[in-house]
Amino acid sequence: MMDNLRTAANSLVLKIIFVIIIVSFILTGVSSYLIGGNNNYAAKVNGQEIGRQQFENAVASERNQRQQQMGDQFSELASNENYIRDMRQQVLSRLVDEALLDQYARELGLGISDDQVKKAIFSTQAFQSNGQFDNTRYNELVNRMGMTADQYAQALRNQLVTQQLINAVVGTDFMLPGETDELASLVSQQRVVREATIDVNALVAKQQASDAEIQAAYEQNKGQFVSPEQFRVSYIKMDAASMQQNASDDEIQAYYDEHQDLFTQSARNRYSVIQTKTEADAKAVLDELNKGADFATVAKEKSTDIISARNGGDIGWLDDAGTLPELKGAGLKEKGQISGVIKSSVGFLVARLDDTQPAKVKPLAEARDDIAAKVKQEKGLDAYFALQQKVSEAASNDNESLAGAEQAAGIKAVETGWFDRNSLPAELNFKPVSDAIFSGALVGQNGTPGSNSDIITVDGDRAFVIRVSEHKAEAVKPLAEVRDLVAESVRREKATQQAKLDAEKLLTALQTGKGDEAMKAAGLSFGEAKTLSRTGQDPVSQAAFTLALPANGKPSYGTANDMQGNIVLLALDDVKAGTMPDDQKKAMVQGITRNNAQIAFEALMSNLRKQAKIKYGDIVEQQQ
Repeated sequence: MMDNLRTAANSLVLKIIFVIIIVSFILTGVSSYLIGGNNNYAAKVNGQEIGRQQFENAVASERNQRQQQMGDQFSELASNENYIRDMRQQVLSRLVDEALLDQYARELGLGISDDQVKKAIFSTQAFQSNGQFDNTRYNELVNRMGMTADQYAQALRNQLVTQQLINAVVGTDFMLPGETDELASLVSQQRVVREATIDVNALVAKQQASDAEIQAAYEQNKGQFVSPEQFRVSYIKMDAASMQQNASDDEIQAYYDEHQDLFTQSARNRYSVIQTKTEADAKAVLDELNKGADFATVAKEKSTDIISARNGGDIGWLDDAGTLPELKGAGLKEKGQISGVIKSSVGFLVARLDDTQPAKVKPLAEARDDIAAKVKQEKGLDAYFALQQKVSEAASNDNESLAGAEQAAGIKAVETGWFDRNSLPAELNFKPVSDAIFSGALVGQNGTPGSNSDIITVDGDRAFVIRVSEHKAEAVKPLAEVRDLVAESVRREKATQQAKLDAEKLLTALQTGKGDEAMKAAGLSFGEAKTLSRTGQDPVSQAAFTLALPANGKPSYGTANDMQGNIVLLALDDVKAGTMPDDQKKAMVQGITRNNAQIAFEALMSNLRKQAKIKYGDIVEQQQ
């Protein structure tokens, strides 16, 4: 990879971070998750390999990002094998697309230089403090992403190349000034219309609905008269927050004594380093320092570690676990002491011990409030879990009611009113609870009460025991119950059909020059003229812009439905050319251009995938 970024990847700072990451992987068992498949690649794209490790690193990074964005919700989703499998497939598809884009960019001669990548990193606001690049913040954020410096740089390079391609596609799509003006005039066009409304509600009152018509409408539309499945539930709620207990002085002291590691900051050392490629270079650096040269100045000028060099060689505070063996063995004991030449896996180093901090234990007085809260919480949780066990046993032993569970909990069960899947009471609106209620497992025969539920935990600190008291299955309501609704729908349908027939007759009369007499006979007249715009979302405005243009000074006519379901006769008198402000016109063109560019880019990707030779490794077959 590019020399400077390879140097960054070989940075002592990043190596220290990697040591910490590897230790955490060992402790959390992540390594077992990363092993699988017999091939050394996840996919081959036109012969270019996407390595297994590259794929797993990308998956780990995706997991980290989703965890940060979704919090506890991700933990719940991650327990679903299908969700994880889909996530892994999405990551692999993204890597394949990135490889295709990279190959296509090279064909076009597009590319991002090392300096452009570095400039993008140093100018990223997330990596800055007070407007300046912050090396510590950079390391923390890249580490938090689950990436190395090389991986982040490559991901950034891919993003910049993709943006180059998008810009190239966008740049090929444009509109001529004449086309822009014509489209703007059409979009901003206005139409002057008059309206005459046939009131369907007035016609409804004149309609009749026979028994046969009501029965037929009921049979044809039974799906509209279904009563949803309904439940009534009794439940006991246990809440750990309400069970917190006091913490005695002895308990606080005992917790403090047993958890000294929580209140101890390990001894730390702060180092600065100058990294070189060769031993000769390191000896030359050491000679300069011994002659009185400023360490920070030499580091900025000659260190090949571009990250620490920007900070005069400073690599920050390190505890024993985060300190590399090379530094531990350098024999640095006194502040300001400079080491000899140190051979390391990243080249050769000259190090200086800048400062030391001894191990420090926080006094009990400072930690007391936090410990008291922790002890109270733990005692409350102990009582909460003990109560759960007690209530669970009682609910199982007496499965005919919640009486035994009530006695064990020391509280009375709450009973809800009737509800369905769309009206679950707020106090029960938790997914584990709703799943238990609506699964059907707690419902008895013919709507009778079933069995008590087991303990249902919610968010770790609340729990329920529930019992379905009564149940009504989904059923079509009898005609007698909905007769009035059906009769009203029959009359309204007949009134609507009558209005449409009347409107068609009037429209024919208007178009043949006999409209005045026909409108007068129908008791209708056109209202005052209205100016409608194409942006109107109501059905009358939309219908007005479908009418033929008026000719020879005579209006054109048509019909529409208004928002109330009435039939509206329309007389289109005039069409006005619209005007559009320049900034709005510019925004319109930009929107059309972006949309066209997106379509073109998606078509490009589709074509690249069709033409590509893509072979997937065993690791993909295992996850399908």
